[in-house]
Amino acid sequence: MPDSPEKRVTLHGFNNLTKTLSFNMYDICYTKTVEEREAYIAYVDEQYNSERLTQILNAVADIIGAHVLNTAKQDYVPQGASVTFLVSEGPVVEAPTDDAAPGPLPGNVVLQLDKSHITVHTYPEYHPTEGFRTFRADIDVSTCGEISPLKALHYLIHSFEADIMTIDYRVRGFTRDVSGRKLFIDHDISSIQNYIPPEIVSAYDMIDVNVYQEHIFHTKCKLRRFDLNNYLFSYTKDKLGKDEQENIAKRLQKEMDEIFYGQNME
Repeated sequence: MPDSPEKRVTLHGFNNLTKTLSFNMYDICYTKTVEEREAYIAYVDEQYNSERLTQILNAVADIIGAHVLNTAKQDYVPQGASVTFLVSEGPVVEAPTDDAAPGPLPGNVVLQLDKSHITVHTYPEYHPTEGFRTFRADIDVSTCGEISPLKALHYLIHSFEADIMTIDYRVRGFTRDVSGRKLFIDHDISSIQNYIPPEIVSAYDMIDVNVYQEHIFHTKCKLRRFDLNNYLFSYTKDKLGKDEQENIAKRLQKEMDEIFYGQNME
């Protein structure tokens, strides 16, 4: 919980702590034909082009209270996009609180910030023979000072329909109080899950790997409920025979487990 105003630590100069949130998501699909594969890749490439990604990053900047100084964006051939923002703490007058609660959900591109940045890169790809199609997006929100990138986590989760998420948060460097004593972290945190809405936590299997003494926090998430219809592009499972449904479902779940655990399963 945030300190009350009378207990807030008075710093000597600027808060030099660097807080970095890395949000990595995967959307997985199964397609039977080359035409379906190309249609899926075209769909996600359009759905998450640089313009849409820029809108997402602008919302992130608003949520964490950052001022965008510069934006760079690029769509790639044959697919993929990048956006980068350079941002600053100003013109925020009062920094957001650091309470362990999900950030707001409003109704990317590289943004450049003063001493801080927000970036997103997308990576559509497909298996050469198995019919699996994967869309991956990597978002990094790195801030200096009192603004917290964790405030944007709620919004990011809702901006991407993710089957699997890997989330990393780290606090680096130090700042000083007025007596010169070093502060290596300026807020309490026990898990990234503290910043994820309860309805999302209940929908995913989650694994934490935290190194508390180094202020490193890592959470992996995989959807608990498997519905084959959510992984078929342009048709539903009733178009398939029962044996084919079971075969595709088994292969898809193996693919998801391999991504979630970060290893091939023979």
